[in-house]
Amino acid sequence: MTRTARSRTAASHTARARTAQTRTARQHAVGLAALLLLVAAAPASASATPSPAASPARHLEGTLPSGAAYMIDTPDHWNGTVLLFSHGYRPEGSPNPAVNAPDEPTKQRLLKEGYALVGSSYATTGWSVEQAVPDQLAALDAFTEEVGAARRTLAWGQSLGGLITTTIAERHPGRVDGSLSMCGLVHGGVANWNSTLDATFALRTLLAPGSGDADVRLTGFKDAADAATSAKRLGETVGTAQNSADGRARIALAAALHAIPGWNDPRTPRPAPDDYPAQQANQYTAVRGLVAQPGFAWRAEAERRAGGNMSWNTGVDYSAMLARSSQYKEVKALYKSAGLSLRNDLRALARAPRVSAEPRAVRYMAGHAAPSGRLDKPQLTIHTTGDALVPVRTESAYRQAVAEAGRSPLLRQAYTENAGHCTFSPGEQLAALHTIDHRITSGSWGDTSPSALNSRAQHADPTTEARYTTFRPGPYPRPFRGQGVFG
Repeated sequence: MTRTARSRTAASHTARARTAQTRTARQHAVGLAALLLLVAAAPASASATPSPAASPARHLEGTLPSGAAYMIDTPDHWNGTVLLFSHGYRPEGSPNPAVNAPDEPTKQRLLKEGYALVGSSYATTGWSVEQAVPDQLAALDAFTEEVGAARRTLAWGQSLGGLITTTIAERHPGRVDGSLSMCGLVHGGVANWNSTLDATFALRTLLAPGSGDADVRLTGFKDAADAATSAKRLGETVGTAQNSADGRARIALAAALHAIPGWNDPRTPRPAPDDYPAQQANQYTAVRGLVAQPGFAWRAEAERRAGGNMSWNTGVDYSAMLARSSQYKEVKALYKSAGLSLRNDLRALARAPRVSAEPRAVRYMAGHAAPSGRLDKPQLTIHTTGDALVPVRTESAYRQAVAEAGRSPLLRQAYTENAGHCTFSPGEQLAALHTIDHRITSGSWGDTSPSALNSRAQHADPTTEARYTTFRPGPYPRPFRGQGVFG
């Protein structure tokens, strides 16, 4: 195996000596009392795992056999745990550097606590789960070769990286001791693309009645240009519809089918529970974003990988889906305000020609990116309640899969009360890591309530927000694996 690597050492001898003296004194005092304190708030691994001998901090970069880049950072005093970070989706053709943490503040605090960090770029951009899993495992091999064997390995990732993390945890349990998925697509690729289709299908059917693939193609794109043309046409239609009460109601209906919440941008004030116009305005912005990228350009790239269209809505009852949606009251109110018949629009969706999937494409997506729920090691998932890109109800799909696999004791799920995709504070991320680290160390979850998680977050970083809250998303409305259920 050929790798190129370069390293630089960051060291301050005086600070290192003081840190070593402090840590050594603390470690000598560790025992049962310290472990009980960890359950309440403190980071588990910082005290529960004895530190190896002091060594200088290092930053290493290199290239894996696949061509993917990797990055390693080690602290002055490594606590023996390595964190394998999987980054999120990067559009085709975008820059593709290696990263080993979600943001710089979180990274620096983890290094200060003694964790080592590793991550790769993946060999390709786009829907790269197939390439990302072996590349991440190869990055772990590079870490062992260049730094040494870790006592424990914890996998974590965000967005698409949350799905990659879960795939590693389920299919390669011998390589990790536990995992953390943040705002992850843990419902899997099959469900993700079906949910996207639900929204674009409703938009085309209700806002451009009589149109079809000749006007706005929803799947089976000939190439990237074909996808871009359809996205532009539907985007213009959505923009025009927003200017009328009828159009706004129909956009809200499409948003509800995708579970887009009425507060999804942290830069905007949170609307009141009954301020449906403000909620719809927020959903409109998210719907325009979905049409501009995931619904067409990103889908086209994923279809090329899968060998065809992996989505279907044959047999889907959109009336039943809407009735189970947390946005149902909003949609009803907006339709009533517009003097528009919701029943008639739901009938239009029921009568419209449906989209069938190509079996080989579904098999590809299910084979590479459909979590089974068969965990062998503990996993914690965290999600914001106001996520429009990967709606929070995806967590229900994974909870169901884990329960059906008989592995529920290995899973815990937590939620932060804030808007946006992956908008966690450093403290919230550290609290989640400390929680799964404690579970690995002690063999028990201990207290994973919102108050306990917020206490850990404030302890880890008192300068950032701690917003864990009691929340349970509704049931996932669609089949999310794909075997035997596509039309």
